[in-house]
Amino acid sequence: MAGPRITVVGASLAGLRTAEALKAALPQAQLTLIGDEPHAPYNRPPLSKDVMESFAGGDADETEAFGKLLLRSKLTPEDVSIRLGVAATGFENAGVRLADGSLVRSDWVIAATGIRPRRLPLPGNEDIRHVLRGFDDARALAPMLQPGARIAVIGAGFIGCEIAATARKLGLHVTIVEPGPQPMMRALGPRVAAAMAALHRRHGVTLLTGRMVEAFQPGRVILDNGKEIEADVIVEALGSLPNTEWLAGSGADLSDGVLVDDTMRAVGAPNLLAVGDIARFANPLFDDVPRRVEHWCIPGFTARRAAQTIAAIEAGDTPEPGFSPLPSFWSDQYGMRVQAFGAPALAETQTVVEGDLSQIGEAPVIVEYARDGALTGVIGLGAPPALIAKHRARLTAALTPKETA
Repeated sequence: MAGPRITVVGASLAGLRTAEALKAALPQAQLTLIGDEPHAPYNRPPLSKDVMESFAGGDADETEAFGKLLLRSKLTPEDVSIRLGVAATGFENAGVRLADGSLVRSDWVIAATGIRPRRLPLPGNEDIRHVLRGFDDARALAPMLQPGARIAVIGAGFIGCEIAATARKLGLHVTIVEPGPQPMMRALGPRVAAAMAALHRRHGVTLLTGRMVEAFQPGRVILDNGKEIEADVIVEALGSLPNTEWLAGSGADLSDGVLVDDTMRAVGAPNLLAVGDIARFANPLFDDVPRRVEHWCIPGFTARRAAQTIAAIEAGDTPEPGFSPLPSFWSDQYGMRVQAFGAPALAETQTVVEGDLSQIGEAPVIVEYARDGALTGVIGLGAPPALIAKHRARLTAALTPKETA
Protein backbone atom coordinates (compact mmCIF):
# COMPACT_ATOMS: atom_id res chain seq x y z
CA MET A 1 0.00 0.00 0.00
CA ALA A 2 1.30 3.46 -0.87
CA GLY A 3 2.44 5.58 2.02
CA PRO A 4 1.48 9.19 2.78
CA ARG A 5 2.47 11.95 0.37
CA ILE A 6 4.83 14.25 2.26
CA THR A 7 6.22 17.44 0.76
CA VAL A 8 9.21 19.16 2.33
CA VAL A 9 9.53 22.77 1.15
CA GLY A 10 13.09 24.04 1.45
CA ALA A 11 16.11 22.14 0.15
CA SER A 12 18.73 23.29 2.63
CA LEU A 13 20.04 21.59 5.77
CA ALA A 14 16.67 21.44 7.53
CA GLY A 15 14.84 20.14 4.47
CA LEU A 16 17.41 17.47 3.68
CA ARG A 17 17.62 16.22 7.27
CA THR A 18 13.82 16.12 7.42
CA ALA A 19 13.63 14.01 4.26
CA GLU A 20 16.25 11.64 5.67
CA ALA A 21 14.44 11.34 9.00
CA LEU A 22 11.13 10.72 7.25
CA LYS A 23 12.61 7.98 5.08
CA ALA A 24 14.00 6.28 8.18
CA ALA A 25 10.75 6.60 10.16
CA LEU A 26 8.33 5.98 7.26
CA PRO A 27 10.07 3.96 4.51
CA GLN A 28 6.83 3.75 2.52
CA ALA A 29 6.29 7.53 2.44
CA GLN A 30 6.16 9.29 -0.93
CA LEU A 31 8.61 12.14 -0.40
CA THR A 32 9.06 15.34 -2.40
CA LEU A 33 11.76 17.90 -1.61
CA ILE A 34 11.34 21.38 -3.14
CA GLY A 35 14.00 24.10 -3.25
CA ASP A 36 13.99 27.58 -4.75
CA GLU A 37 17.77 27.56 -5.36
CA PRO A 38 19.14 25.65 -8.35
CA HIS A 39 21.73 23.98 -6.11
CA ALA A 40 21.51 20.69 -4.26
CA PRO A 41 21.45 21.05 -0.44
CA TYR A 42 24.72 22.51 0.85
CA ASN A 43 26.44 23.75 4.00
CA ARG A 44 26.16 27.53 4.54
CA PRO A 45 28.44 28.40 7.51
CA PRO A 46 31.70 28.27 5.47
CA LEU A 47 30.38 30.89 3.02
CA SER A 48 31.50 33.83 5.17
CA LYS A 49 34.89 32.28 5.85
CA ASP A 50 36.70 29.66 3.73
CA VAL A 51 34.55 29.96 0.60
CA MET A 52 34.73 33.73 0.42
CA GLU A 53 38.48 33.65 1.01
CA SER A 54 39.15 31.04 -1.67
CA PHE A 55 36.93 32.79 -4.23
CA ALA A 56 38.54 36.17 -3.53
CA GLY A 57 41.94 34.72 -4.37
CA GLY A 58 40.69 33.97 -7.87
CA ASP A 59 42.10 30.44 -7.90
CA ALA A 60 39.03 28.53 -6.73
CA ASP A 61 37.23 26.15 -9.04
CA GLU A 62 33.52 26.75 -8.48
CA THR A 63 32.54 23.13 -9.03
CA GLU A 64 35.19 21.94 -6.61
CA ALA A 65 34.30 24.64 -4.07
CA PHE A 66 30.62 23.72 -4.16
CA GLY A 67 31.48 20.04 -3.93
CA LYS A 68 33.12 20.70 -0.57
CA LEU A 69 29.92 22.37 0.66
CA LEU A 70 27.56 19.69 -0.60
CA LEU A 71 25.68 17.99 2.22
CA ARG A 72 26.22 14.24 2.11
CA SER A 73 23.14 12.06 2.10
CA LYS A 74 22.26 8.41 1.55
CA LEU A 75 18.92 9.32 -0.03
CA THR A 76 18.50 8.05 -3.59
CA PRO A 77 16.22 9.26 -6.41
CA GLU A 78 13.97 6.32 -5.52
CA ASP A 79 13.67 7.63 -1.95
CA VAL A 80 12.71 11.22 -2.72
CA SER A 81 11.67 13.32 -5.71
CA ILE A 82 13.74 16.52 -5.69
CA ARG A 83 12.60 19.66 -7.51
CA LEU A 84 15.16 22.47 -7.51
CA GLY A 85 15.00 26.01 -8.85
CA VAL A 86 11.29 26.47 -8.20
CA ALA A 87 9.78 28.31 -5.23
CA ALA A 88 6.62 27.51 -3.30
CA THR A 89 4.05 30.28 -3.67
CA GLY A 90 1.08 28.93 -1.76
CA PHE A 91 -0.20 26.37 0.73
CA GLU A 92 -3.50 24.69 -0.07
CA ASN A 93 -5.50 21.89 1.50
CA ALA A 94 -4.52 19.70 -1.42
CA GLY A 95 -0.81 20.51 -1.22
CA VAL A 96 1.80 23.07 -2.25
CA ARG A 97 1.44 25.49 -5.15
CA LEU A 98 4.69 26.27 -6.99
CA ALA A 99 5.90 29.30 -8.95
CA ASP A 100 5.50 27.41 -12.22
CA GLY A 101 1.80 26.99 -11.48
CA SER A 102 1.94 23.29 -10.65
CA LEU A 103 0.42 21.75 -7.53
CA VAL A 104 2.30 19.13 -5.50
CA ARG A 105 -0.47 17.12 -3.88
CA SER A 106 0.35 16.33 -0.27
CA ASP A 107 -1.07 14.70 2.84
CA TRP A 108 1.55 16.44 4.96
CA VAL A 109 3.61 19.57 4.30
CA ILE A 110 6.78 20.46 6.17
CA ALA A 111 7.98 24.05 5.92
CA ALA A 112 11.78 24.29 5.90
CA THR A 113 12.11 27.49 3.88
CA GLY A 114 14.52 29.16 6.29
CA ILE A 115 15.44 32.82 6.29
CA ARG A 116 16.61 35.57 3.95
CA PRO A 117 18.82 38.61 4.65
CA ARG A 118 17.18 41.80 5.81
CA ARG A 119 17.92 44.74 3.47
CA LEU A 120 18.09 48.47 4.06
CA PRO A 121 15.12 50.23 2.41
CA LEU A 122 17.40 52.86 0.88
CA PRO A 123 18.27 53.51 -2.77
CA GLY A 124 21.76 53.95 -4.17
CA ASN A 125 24.99 52.00 -4.70
CA GLU A 126 23.09 48.95 -5.94
CA ASP A 127 26.12 47.89 -7.99
CA ILE A 128 28.32 47.47 -4.90
CA ARG A 129 25.76 46.40 -2.27
CA HIS A 130 25.77 42.73 -1.31
CA VAL A 131 24.31 40.26 1.15
CA LEU A 132 25.65 36.84 2.10
CA ARG A 133 23.23 33.99 2.57
CA GLY A 134 23.74 31.58 -0.32
CA PHE A 135 26.44 30.21 -2.60
CA ASP A 136 25.56 32.63 -5.39
CA ASP A 137 25.88 35.54 -2.94
CA ALA A 138 29.41 34.44 -2.05
CA ARG A 139 30.28 34.04 -5.72
CA ALA A 140 29.09 37.60 -6.43
CA LEU A 141 30.77 39.19 -3.42
CA ALA A 142 34.17 37.50 -3.52
CA PRO A 143 35.62 39.26 -6.61
CA MET A 144 35.09 42.59 -4.84
CA LEU A 145 37.34 41.57 -1.95
CA GLN A 146 40.68 42.71 -3.30
CA PRO A 147 43.64 43.85 -1.15
CA GLY A 148 43.45 47.56 -0.44
CA ALA A 149 39.74 47.82 -1.25
CA ARG A 150 37.44 49.57 1.23
CA ILE A 151 34.55 47.53 2.58
CA ALA A 152 31.70 48.80 4.73
CA VAL A 153 29.90 46.08 6.66
CA ILE A 154 26.48 47.22 7.87
CA GLY A 155 25.61 45.19 10.95
CA ALA A 156 27.83 43.48 13.51
CA GLY A 157 26.11 40.19 14.14
CA PHE A 158 28.00 36.95 13.58
CA ILE A 159 27.79 37.09 9.78
CA GLY A 160 28.93 40.70 9.65
CA CYS A 161 31.82 40.08 12.02
CA GLU A 162 32.93 36.95 10.16
CA ILE A 163 32.89 38.86 6.88
CA ALA A 164 34.91 41.65 8.50
CA ALA A 165 37.48 39.20 9.86
CA THR A 166 37.83 37.48 6.48
CA ALA A 167 38.13 40.83 4.69
CA ARG A 168 40.91 41.94 7.04
CA LYS A 169 42.75 38.69 6.38
CA LEU A 170 42.48 39.43 2.66
CA GLY A 171 43.99 42.89 3.15
CA LEU A 172 40.92 45.10 2.85
CA HIS A 173 40.25 48.28 4.81
CA VAL A 174 37.22 47.37 6.93
CA THR A 175 34.61 49.58 8.57
CA ILE A 176 31.72 48.07 10.53
CA VAL A 177 28.61 50.15 11.21
CA GLU A 178 26.49 48.78 14.05
CA PRO A 179 23.31 50.39 15.48
CA GLY A 180 23.83 48.71 18.87
CA PRO A 181 26.43 49.48 21.53
CA GLN A 182 28.67 46.48 20.76
CA PRO A 183 29.10 43.79 18.07
CA MET A 184 27.20 40.52 18.61
CA MET A 185 25.66 42.10 21.70
CA ARG A 186 22.40 40.16 21.68
CA ALA A 187 24.06 36.76 21.42
CA LEU A 188 27.10 37.36 23.63
CA GLY A 189 26.01 39.93 26.20
CA PRO A 190 27.79 43.21 27.00
CA ARG A 191 31.03 41.94 28.55
CA VAL A 192 31.95 39.39 25.90
CA ALA A 193 30.71 41.69 23.13
CA ALA A 194 33.00 44.46 24.39
CA ALA A 195 35.93 42.05 24.37
CA MET A 196 35.09 41.01 20.80
CA ALA A 197 34.93 44.69 19.81
CA ALA A 198 38.44 45.13 21.19
CA LEU A 199 39.59 42.06 19.22
CA HIS A 200 38.28 43.50 15.95
CA ARG A 201 39.90 46.85 16.62
CA ARG A 202 43.23 45.16 17.42
CA HIS A 203 43.03 43.59 13.98
CA GLY A 204 42.58 46.96 12.31
CA VAL A 205 38.80 47.17 11.90
CA THR A 206 37.16 50.57 12.26
CA LEU A 207 34.11 49.81 14.40
CA LEU A 208 31.40 52.46 14.58
CA THR A 209 28.73 51.52 17.13
CA GLY A 210 25.49 53.31 17.94
CA ARG A 211 25.23 54.50 14.35
CA MET A 212 22.62 54.06 11.62
CA VAL A 213 22.90 54.35 7.85
CA GLU A 214 21.04 57.45 6.68
CA ALA A 215 21.68 57.25 2.94
CA PHE A 216 23.85 55.91 0.16
CA GLN A 217 25.70 58.15 -2.28
CA PRO A 218 28.02 57.01 -5.07
CA GLY A 219 30.87 55.15 -3.38
CA ARG A 220 29.87 56.39 0.05
CA VAL A 221 27.77 55.42 3.08
CA ILE A 222 26.19 58.36 4.92
CA LEU A 223 25.55 57.83 8.65
CA ASP A 224 22.93 59.43 10.87
CA ASN A 225 25.54 61.74 12.43
CA GLY A 226 26.62 63.03 9.03
CA LYS A 227 29.80 60.98 8.85
CA GLU A 228 30.67 59.71 5.37
CA ILE A 229 32.39 56.37 4.78
CA GLU A 230 34.05 55.76 1.44
CA ALA A 231 33.42 52.22 0.21
CA ASP A 232 34.28 50.11 -2.81
CA VAL A 233 31.97 47.36 -1.57
CA ILE A 234 29.11 47.32 0.94
CA VAL A 235 27.75 44.26 2.71
CA GLU A 236 24.39 44.43 4.47
CA ALA A 237 24.44 42.04 7.43
CA LEU A 238 21.41 43.28 9.32
CA GLY A 239 19.84 40.03 10.40
CA SER A 240 17.17 38.02 8.67
CA LEU A 241 13.50 37.55 7.89
CA PRO A 242 11.69 34.18 7.87
CA ASN A 243 10.47 32.95 4.49
CA THR A 244 6.82 32.35 5.34
CA GLU A 245 4.93 34.44 2.77
CA TRP A 246 3.93 31.32 0.84
CA LEU A 247 2.03 30.14 3.93
CA ALA A 248 -0.34 33.12 4.02
CA GLY A 249 -3.88 31.86 4.43
CA SER A 250 -2.79 28.53 5.90
CA GLY A 251 -4.24 29.30 9.32
CA ALA A 252 -0.81 29.12 10.96
CA ASP A 253 0.53 31.87 13.23
CA LEU A 254 3.15 33.57 11.04
CA SER A 255 3.91 36.56 13.28
CA ASP A 256 7.56 35.44 13.54
CA GLY A 257 8.27 32.32 11.57
CA VAL A 258 5.76 29.51 12.13
CA LEU A 259 4.44 28.91 15.63
CA VAL A 260 4.60 25.17 16.37
CA ASP A 261 3.85 22.96 19.35
CA ASP A 262 6.29 20.49 20.86
CA THR A 263 5.65 18.05 18.00
CA MET A 264 6.57 20.63 15.32
CA ARG A 265 2.94 20.85 14.13
CA ALA A 266 1.87 24.36 13.18
CA VAL A 267 -0.71 25.83 15.52
CA GLY A 268 -3.84 26.40 13.43
CA ALA A 269 -2.81 24.20 10.47
CA PRO A 270 -3.02 20.49 11.39
CA ASN A 271 -1.25 19.00 8.35
CA LEU A 272 1.54 21.60 8.34
CA LEU A 273 4.78 21.24 10.30
CA ALA A 274 7.78 23.57 10.43
CA VAL A 275 11.45 22.87 11.05
CA GLY A 276 14.75 24.74 11.17
CA ASP A 277 15.12 28.52 11.28
CA ILE A 278 11.43 29.29 10.76
CA ALA A 279 10.08 27.03 13.53
CA ARG A 280 9.07 29.05 16.61
CA PHE A 281 8.72 26.80 19.64
CA ALA A 282 8.97 26.89 23.41
CA ASN A 283 11.95 25.12 24.97
CA PRO A 284 11.26 23.90 28.55
CA LEU A 285 14.99 23.95 29.26
CA PHE A 286 14.57 27.71 29.63
CA ASP A 287 10.92 28.85 29.80
CA ASP A 288 7.58 28.63 27.98
CA VAL A 289 8.17 31.48 25.50
CA PRO A 290 8.16 30.34 21.84
CA ARG A 291 11.25 31.52 19.96
CA ARG A 292 12.91 30.93 16.62
CA VAL A 293 16.46 29.60 17.00
CA GLU A 294 18.77 30.28 14.06
CA HIS A 295 21.52 27.85 15.04
CA TRP A 296 23.09 25.14 12.89
CA CYS A 297 22.07 22.31 15.25
CA ILE A 298 18.35 23.13 15.28
CA PRO A 299 17.53 21.78 11.78
CA GLY A 300 18.61 18.29 12.81
CA PHE A 301 16.70 18.33 16.10
CA THR A 302 13.49 19.67 14.57
CA ALA A 303 13.74 17.39 11.52
CA ARG A 304 13.86 14.26 13.66
CA ARG A 305 11.01 15.52 15.83
CA ALA A 306 8.80 16.25 12.81
CA ALA A 307 9.47 12.81 11.35
CA GLN A 308 8.63 11.15 14.68
CA THR A 309 5.38 13.10 14.81
CA ILE A 310 4.17 12.10 11.36
CA ALA A 311 5.25 8.48 11.85
CA ALA A 312 3.33 8.26 15.13
CA ILE A 313 0.15 9.79 13.69
CA GLU A 314 0.29 7.60 10.58
CA ALA A 315 0.56 4.58 12.88
CA GLY A 316 -2.52 5.70 14.80
CA ASP A 317 -0.51 6.75 17.85
CA THR A 318 -0.09 10.01 19.75
CA PRO A 319 3.37 11.60 19.47
CA GLU A 320 5.40 11.48 22.66
CA PRO A 321 5.19 14.86 24.45
CA GLY A 322 8.15 17.10 25.20
CA PHE A 323 10.85 18.69 23.06
CA SER A 324 13.86 20.35 24.69
CA PRO A 325 16.96 20.47 22.46
CA LEU A 326 20.16 22.09 23.71
CA PRO A 327 21.02 24.88 21.25
CA SER A 328 24.62 25.40 20.18
CA PHE A 329 26.45 27.61 17.71
CA TRP A 330 29.96 28.61 16.75
CA SER A 331 31.81 31.32 14.88
CA ASP A 332 35.40 31.56 13.62
CA GLN A 333 37.03 35.00 13.70
CA TYR A 334 40.76 35.76 13.37
CA GLY A 335 41.64 32.12 13.91
CA MET A 336 39.66 31.95 17.16
CA ARG A 337 36.59 29.77 17.56
CA VAL A 338 33.65 31.07 19.57
CA GLN A 339 31.50 28.16 20.79
CA ALA A 340 28.22 28.58 22.64
CA PHE A 341 25.77 26.18 24.25
CA GLY A 342 22.37 26.86 25.72
CA ALA A 343 20.77 30.30 25.56
CA PRO A 344 23.29 32.98 26.56
CA ALA A 345 20.96 35.63 25.12
CA LEU A 346 18.44 34.97 27.92
CA ALA A 347 20.97 35.61 30.70
CA GLU A 348 21.04 38.51 33.14
CA THR A 349 24.61 37.93 34.35
CA GLN A 350 27.91 36.81 32.83
CA THR A 351 30.73 35.29 34.85
CA VAL A 352 34.22 34.59 33.53
CA VAL A 353 35.10 31.21 35.05
CA GLU A 354 38.27 30.46 33.07
CA GLY A 355 40.81 32.91 31.65
CA ASP A 356 40.58 36.68 31.16
CA LEU A 357 38.47 38.53 28.59
CA SER A 358 41.35 40.91 27.92
CA GLN A 359 43.25 37.91 26.56
CA ILE A 360 40.72 36.61 24.04
CA GLY A 361 42.41 35.56 20.85
CA GLU A 362 45.54 34.76 22.86
CA ALA A 363 44.38 32.43 25.64
CA PRO A 364 41.26 30.32 26.32
CA VAL A 365 38.29 31.98 28.01
CA ILE A 366 35.10 30.40 29.38
CA VAL A 367 32.07 32.51 30.32
CA GLU A 368 28.97 31.23 32.08
CA TYR A 369 25.57 32.89 31.66
CA ALA A 370 22.80 32.86 34.27
CA ARG A 371 19.26 34.09 34.87
CA ASP A 372 17.71 34.18 38.33
CA GLY A 373 20.84 32.44 39.57
CA ALA A 374 20.41 29.47 37.22
CA LEU A 375 22.72 28.69 34.31
CA THR A 376 21.27 29.33 30.87
CA GLY A 377 24.40 29.07 28.72
CA VAL A 378 28.14 28.86 28.38
CA ILE A 379 30.52 30.31 25.81
CA GLY A 380 34.09 29.30 25.08
CA LEU A 381 36.46 31.61 23.23
CA GLY A 382 39.53 29.92 21.80
CA ALA A 383 38.99 27.07 24.25
CA PRO A 384 40.29 23.52 23.61
CA PRO A 385 37.75 20.70 23.19
CA ALA A 386 38.35 19.18 26.63
CA LEU A 387 37.66 22.48 28.37
CA ILE A 388 34.54 23.08 26.29
CA ALA A 389 33.29 19.56 27.05
CA LYS A 390 33.78 20.08 30.78
CA HIS A 391 31.67 23.24 30.88
CA ARG A 392 29.07 21.92 28.48
CA ALA A 393 28.56 18.97 30.83
CA ARG A 394 28.13 21.37 33.75
CA LEU A 395 25.50 23.31 31.79
CA THR A 396 23.67 20.15 30.72
CA ALA A 397 23.47 19.00 34.34
CA ALA A 398 22.06 22.37 35.39
CA LEU A 399 19.40 22.60 32.67
CA THR A 400 16.58 20.50 34.06
CA PRO A 401 13.32 20.90 32.11
CA LYS A 402 11.01 23.19 34.04
CA GLU A 403 8.10 20.78 34.10
CA THR A 404 10.18 18.13 35.93
CA ALA A 405 12.04 20.48 38.26
